[in-house]
Amino acid sequence: MKLFKLVSAGVLFTALGLSGCSGMTHQEKNTAVGAAVGGVAGNVLCGGVLCTGAGAVVGGVIGHEVSKDKDKK
Repeated sequence: MKLFKLVSAGVLFTALGLSGCSGMTHQEKNTAVGAAVGGVAGNVLCGGVLCTGAGAVVGGVIGHEVSKDKDKK
C-alpha cells in the first residue's frame, strides 16, 4: 500500500508540475517528463534520496537526448 501511495503522489505532482509547461519547447517538455519518470523509478528501485536524484538526472538526460532535432546534426 505504501508503494501505491508513493507512485500516486509522484504521478499527481508530475501532472501538476507539467501543467505549467505550455511555453516550453518539445525537447524541454520531454526532458522534464524524463526527469520525473526517472526520479520515481529511482525511488522505487532503491528508495533513497540519492537513488531518486540519480534516477531524475538519468531520466532527464534520456528525455533530452531522445527528443533532439535530427535536422541539427
